[in-house]
Amino acid sequence: MLKPCFRAAAILMLALLAKVPVTLAATEAASTPPELSVEGGPPTVRLISDAQYLNAIAYIFGPDVAPSLHFPPLRRTEGLLALGSKSAGVTAGAVQAYEAVAQTIAANVVDPHHRSFLIGCMPKVETKRDDRCATQVIARYGRLLFRRPLSKAEVKAYVDIAGSDAETLNDFYSGLSSSLSALLVSPEFLYFVETEERDPHNPKNMRLTGQAKAMRLSLLLWNAPPDEELLEAAERGQLQTREGLSKQVDRMLASPRMESGLRAFFDDMFIFEGFNALAKDAIIYPAFTQGAVEAAREQTLRTVIDHLVARNGDYRDLFTTRHTFLNSQLSPLYKLPVEQGGDWVAYDLPADAGRGGLLSEISFLALNSHPGRSSPTRRGRAVREIFLCQKVPDPPPNVDFSKFEDAAHSAKTARGRLAEHATNPVCAGCHKITDPLGLALENFDGAGEFRRTEGNELIDASGSLNGVSFSDADGLGKAIHDSPEAPRCLVQRLYAYGLGYKPGTDQRAWLEELDKRFAAHGYRIVDLLHEIVTSPAFYAVTAPKSGEVVASNGS
Repeated sequence: MLKPCFRAAAILMLALLAKVPVTLAATEAASTPPELSVEGGPPTVRLISDAQYLNAIAYIFGPDVAPSLHFPPLRRTEGLLALGSKSAGVTAGAVQAYEAVAQTIAANVVDPHHRSFLIGCMPKVETKRDDRCATQVIARYGRLLFRRPLSKAEVKAYVDIAGSDAETLNDFYSGLSSSLSALLVSPEFLYFVETEERDPHNPKNMRLTGQAKAMRLSLLLWNAPPDEELLEAAERGQLQTREGLSKQVDRMLASPRMESGLRAFFDDMFIFEGFNALAKDAIIYPAFTQGAVEAAREQTLRTVIDHLVARNGDYRDLFTTRHTFLNSQLSPLYKLPVEQGGDWVAYDLPADAGRGGLLSEISFLALNSHPGRSSPTRRGRAVREIFLCQKVPDPPPNVDFSKFEDAAHSAKTARGRLAEHATNPVCAGCHKITDPLGLALENFDGAGEFRRTEGNELIDASGSLNGVSFSDADGLGKAIHDSPEAPRCLVQRLYAYGLGYKPGTDQRAWLEELDKRFAAHGYRIVDLLHEIVTSPAFYAVTAPKSGEVVASNGS
């Protein structure tokens, strides 16, 4: 158990660190053309996410050590949860949750099943403290957890925790468990704190330290803290050179862990945390089981990764492709034959299935609907905000939905009922930009099942986008595919996700350049990632304002 004094200190440090402003100066890279020099933004302080926490523990200790965990959710900011981590504080209740998970992990690390290969040394006497062995363990795991070597004073402090509790409990491993728990609830582990240093090539400017560059790089590509090889490259100064950075980027892009990083990004971009609370009326949609909920999320992520990584496909084709994956949980909703069992199978949807692309998958359709019916407005808004980066205003608080929801309404289809909003000047402005897109998806009910009629009337699924008219979901997918706003939105989202903050106006020219390079590479996302993470612009930081104190790297 953590001592009360240490627990109080951890809570205080978390509370303080969540409010620490950090500012840095920019470094202008010689390889960036003058017209594209980027000032950048401030270094960030980001709270670790659930997935990043689990990825870190799996890499450091092994995948069977961490328990299931659900920390308090982050606040979605500028379309991404990843940006909300920058402003996330930690309550006392959250600290208790972190502490409980840390104690479980530490206990698993030192238990008889794991200690032989995770501890790496043996105490002289198991019932007494052994500072030599404890020092070895703390120095090794502390470096990986904190993403930097621990100072001698830090190692001693954690070794003293281990020794004190070992003497109290008459058990070396219990004492070591307390010390490992302390490492896991430290702000140094729970927060990704970017640090800076003077640029030796331009002392007036600041630059991210190697460790900060390693974190920014690893969080984007792997959704995880840096591994040992990347940490070593950072400590040796290799990430500050073009050759050293390129070597690590090539290694990381070739790693299977990159798929995990991309899955995390798209899960965030598609707002898939909504699946955690998604429910449908079981009477209206009996095929929409809990298994289907979990499978719908996985289907889309599996399709995206297969297309973008395994096939190295054009990002835009995700809106028109008929190649996907199905399992027995989803087959009743798609009304397509799939062998019973939990295995996923590659599937090319028939041309007459009425489906094609991400917008016609169960995940998008079910998430952006009501529990008992579809919602053209929600779906149209989601298309614009998620895939085109166009903000749709929230509806006024006093909107009257009674006419739309009236079962006795003379109009039997959603198109007819939505006509009520078109005549209301308070509603018409937003509905004009959402409904023409959402109505194109009305051949799918609230659970995503295909239908041709609603209320015994044939569904009119026509619509338009930017002057392009279409007659159904396939046409909408083709319009999104052909819209320059779709790949531009992806570039903006991916770049902000990697930075940890929304790019400023000074970065607009660089984003436009990335758009051009993305197009020149055939809209291949791996090439886009390479362009981003090898660019000096991605690591540029702002200069401190007059009178501000610049945070140091703590050395």
